[in-house]
Amino acid sequence: QVQLVESGGGLVQAGGSLRLSCAASGRTIWRYAVGWFRQAPGKEREFVAAMGWSGDSTWIADSVKGRFTISRDNAKNTVYLQMNRLKPEDTAVYYCAAGRVSSGVTKSDEYDYWGQGTQVTVSS
Repeated sequence: QVQLVESGGGLVQAGGSLRLSCAASGRTIWRYAVGWFRQAPGKEREFVAAMGWSGDSTWIADSVKGRFTISRDNAKNTVYLQMNRLKPEDTAVYYCAAGRVSSGVTKSDEYDYWGQGTQVTVSS
């Protein structure tokens, strides 16, 4: 089993930055694809970013492309989401996920393990 714990969320003004972390425990995730999803009130959970197990491949949602970056430190068993130039529409609970994704890293049901989420609120 893998436990994922997100941290780094908070309140920030539009144009600001936050760095989310997702620490894994219980098992190393270096062989897993990792992803970030978010869910705003009254909306479906949506894909934000993902990275393959080797770190060579990344996928970024169009809505955050050029502003968000996903990275991983396998030695620390940790995944990061650097969020720059934040907008009010980025406000959501952000979740990290990991799994042996066979295809469709942008699909939430491909992932086996999820964190509890961290709130990000961007004020205008």
